Amino acid sequence: MTTQPLGDKGTLLLAVIAGLSINGSFSALFSAIVPFSIFPLISLVLSVYCLHHHYRDRAMPEGFPSLAAASFLLGLLMYSAIIRVEYPVIGSNFIPAILMVALVFWIGRKLKRLQRIGRDKDL
Repeated sequence: MTTQPLGDKGTLLLAVIAGLSINGSFSALFSAIVPFSIFPLISLVLSVYCLHHHYRDRAMPEGFPSLAAASFLLGLLMYSAIIRVEYPVIGSNFIPAILMVALVFWIGRKLKRLQRIGRDKDL
């Protein structure tokens, strides 16, 4: 019994962290409202480095590239929503929050489908 699709949840977590840190780095470098911090840059370098090693060492299961892209987009939207809560002068966080909820449901549905397909292949 192999659990390859569920074993790659670390890749999805790294994609979320990369999305968070790239948006955080951009905001820290180019936004006058958000104070500068070196930590988003450090986390961006580390998450991209780890993702590179994941992709180099293992083949991605079928259906996971779209999940990784959606997780990256989820990280981007998550940081945008958090920053807009902290600094309301930037604008409303309604659209990023709605898109985040839709992405979370889509990712969950896709993961369940991949789990079911993996279970069917094992039989």
